[in-house]
Amino acid sequence: MSSVPSGSKVLHATDADMQKMLATKVHIGTRNVCSDMKPYVFARKKDGVHILNLGMTWEKLMLAARVIVTIENPADVVVLSARPYGQRSVLKFAQYTGANTLSGRYQPGTFTNQIQDRFLQPRLLIVTDPRTDHQPVLEASYVNIPVIAFCDADSPLKHVDLAIPCNNRGKQSIAMMYWMLAREIVRMRGSIVRSVPWEIKVDLFLYRDPEDVMRRDEENAQHNAITYEPAYDNKAAGLASGAAGNWGDESGWDTNAPGQWGVDA
Repeated sequence: MSSVPSGSKVLHATDADMQKMLATKVHIGTRNVCSDMKPYVFARKKDGVHILNLGMTWEKLMLAARVIVTIENPADVVVLSARPYGQRSVLKFAQYTGANTLSGRYQPGTFTNQIQDRFLQPRLLIVTDPRTDHQPVLEASYVNIPVIAFCDADSPLKHVDLAIPCNNRGKQSIAMMYWMLAREIVRMRGSIVRSVPWEIKVDLFLYRDPEDVMRRDEENAQHNAITYEPAYDNKAAGLASGAAGNWGDESGWDTNAPGQWGVDA
């Protein structure tokens, strides 16, 4: 019986990675389940919520990272998210992997209409939710662009080539999945060593409410505001609080002094 080489488990998930996915509720699915997603469902809770298999989630995540690394030009990979919770994650993913991003509303015809100024011909498409991103997924099928999608229990898999089962509705889950995918891509490219933790924190991929950010900035501005008292001129202060005491009291003024009131001596 041949022994298993030590390097065969290098791509296996560690206990820390599993704890991170459990903490961010990556395994929590939906009450409804699509027939194509049934192989990825591990169990079902009493309240009807389906639990996804994290082992298969990790395997699909590693497979997606290996597919992305094979593309020579990172800009040929387009990542997008119509869901607001994933827009910050795709921007950070594109920043650290060199991919091209389309955040916000997708303009129809970006992959099929060559007249458009924003026309793109990517070699790979990554979407956050195949249901909300159905238009780019459909156009990618017209021009034979492979599609990698984060799929929940009720996500349709039509025109999806590689499905990563995970919770694609929670902002923490989306941020964790994009962070892990970006980390594995950077590791496979040799930019960082696998034995050393990635210095980029997952908090950078997390969605932030614009109102909360503005409110926090206002509170910091008020806290750091410098209160000061206006400095008075010593001469003016002496005139105001001199022997006369008040401006309206002329007892302290010598009305006969030359040049006092504009009268020459």
